Amino acid sequence: MRQTRTRRHRMLLASGAMLAVAGILTACTPGETDPAGGGTNTDAGSPASTEAAKPGEKVTIGFSGPAADHGWMGAINSAALKSAKGFSDVELVVAEGTNDASLQISQIETFINNKVDAIVMLPTDGAALTDVAVKAMQAGIPVVNVDREFSSTFAARTTVLGDNYGMGVSAGTYICNELDGKKDAVVAEIAGIDSLPLTQDRSRGFKEALADCGLTVNNRVAADFTVQGGEAATSQLLASAPKLDAVWNHDDDQGIGVLAAITAANRSEFFMVGGAGSKNAMESIKAGDSVLRATVIYPSTQAADGIAMARLIALGLPATDFVTQGVPNRVVLDAPVVTKENVDTYIGAAFDS
Repeated sequence: MRQTRTRRHRMLLASGAMLAVAGILTACTPGETDPAGGGTNTDAGSPASTEAAKPGEKVTIGFSGPAADHGWMGAINSAALKSAKGFSDVELVVAEGTNDASLQISQIETFINNKVDAIVMLPTDGAALTDVAVKAMQAGIPVVNVDREFSSTFAARTTVLGDNYGMGVSAGTYICNELDGKKDAVVAEIAGIDSLPLTQDRSRGFKEALADCGLTVNNRVAADFTVQGGEAATSQLLASAPKLDAVWNHDDDQGIGVLAAITAANRSEFFMVGGAGSKNAMESIKAGDSVLRATVIYPSTQAADGIAMARLIALGLPATDFVTQGVPNRVVLDAPVVTKENVDTYIGAAFDS
């Protein structure tokens, strides 16, 4: 299908964002840092800039991550730890993962009192953590914010985000291409938690991408990012939609329940696109043994990249391969589509559900 000008423009923007952070990711991706701490990307064969690669004086980074009650959340924490181990000049102080905003505030206050050199955090609630993040910044401690934004620009030196809107665009564009010319196609969406801005952004991107090829979301339900919620919401969807051509499920963890409901209903007339990029999903895509044909990456490396950038900021070093001095104040990671044709490229970085 020929892409419309609008859809081409969106895809170019996504590609441009990926190129903009490529230099950072060259030296920051977990598993690609030099075990000696130099930060060079030896696996990919692309060396980091000499200045950024050299171990500097020891810096202490405080890390406050989420409770590992979801495969993606657990991967956020483990990738951050792995990233820190790749740098001989980084001492990582790790707070207990939590979904309690009050506890996380006290963790950040402890980091401030202990005068760490930088803080990396995935806030339980961006608005609730804004004041303490501002307090850290005012104390001269740079904060790297991950995944959930604060409500003040003064709360973070750098913000690392996945592209929720871009996920929707990628899923919608893929479905448009797969349903090439089928104007009466019935498309369904299984969202996450509707009250969350990230879910709203994903749905908006999906709706707008589908509109570019003349399709709409005919059936929509929301789950809660859990296996049980995915199964219940999908059972409801299938009961109300006797015919489907394509489905986008926002989250691969809840996708386990989604696929269970599809199997129980003995439905296979459609194909499905997942979201986030779990190992289970990618293995299923590779095997071709279910309706799941593709998934859209939402990087679980965000905190790992945050650790690498916090190190550069604390040491006063530039972002690798950037001409400009310093580290960007905002980085939005790419949301590529993983299919059977390219799954081997991405499965090594997939997270366990």
